[in-house]
Amino acid sequence: MSEILTALWPVFALLCIGHIIRRIGFPGDGFWEPAEKLIYFLLFPLLLIYKLSLADIGAVPVADVALAVTVLLVSGTLLLLGIQRFKPLENRRFTSVYQGGMRFNTYVGLAACAALYGDEGVAIAAVIIAVMIPLLNFLCVLIFSVYTRKEAGYLSALTAIGKNPLIIACCIGIFLNLSGIGLPWAVASAAELVSGMALPLALLAVGAGLNLTVLRKAGGAVIYSSGVKLMIFPVLMLLICIWLIDSPAVAQVLLLFSALPTAPSAYVLARQLDGDATLMAAIITGQTLLSMLLMPVSLSIFQYF
Repeated sequence: MSEILTALWPVFALLCIGHIIRRIGFPGDGFWEPAEKLIYFLLFPLLLIYKLSLADIGAVPVADVALAVTVLLVSGTLLLLGIQRFKPLENRRFTSVYQGGMRFNTYVGLAACAALYGDEGVAIAAVIIAVMIPLLNFLCVLIFSVYTRKEAGYLSALTAIGKNPLIIACCIGIFLNLSGIGLPWAVASAAELVSGMALPLALLAVGAGLNLTVLRKAGGAVIYSSGVKLMIFPVLMLLICIWLIDSPAVAQVLLLFSALPTAPSAYVLARQLDGDATLMAAIITGQTLLSMLLMPVSLSIFQYF
């Protein structure tokens, strides 16, 4: 437990620092939106390309990882739809609860993997991301199309999956690795420096985006979504890993990802596709705060399995 807390403490400290400096107006509200674009379109893709081009991809059981992620997301979808059938929420609220129960904050996940498991963990995480992002986006926009009838947004969101810079970066990194081309030393040395900014700045940006005001008004939907995401999902993934995964390292990273809070990008999709964006902001904030308490506990318990 103490080793996990020690490794995760810098991750959560940066989240808190990001929230505090945003509240006091430093370095100014105009800073955060460009910073988020820089992270999403440049720094994180560079990080993934750099790590994947050097990683031992052959040691990662890609088929097993893909199957584990798929089983988790399908199981989570069936669980949430089952609860909605017997205890329904208003449609727009359910779309936010669904996203909160299903999405994963890749920024926090990669930072935690780097802290706990080093480069091997980041490589496994990149494979998880390459499988998870397309499938999650497809499932989320499908739910929106059913519950909000937003067909035009559905088509545009599906198109955006193929343009996602994280997916493109994963494909490039894996290609450079498996083809034997690799990164030229001049590019690799520059990428190492630039990508080093990605995780700290991303965590600060996540912290800056937390909104405690909407959290106070959200009610039980935040607890519902957080219970599924932060408590039920890790247990489901533990069972899936016992069933499918032989590698302890892969199982640890999969369990870590299953315990992550939901992604800030869920708010953007809620606004685009006529979901309950206010509730979505509250779920993002609530889960991020709760994960600081629950992630170390979950990972400490599950390491014994």
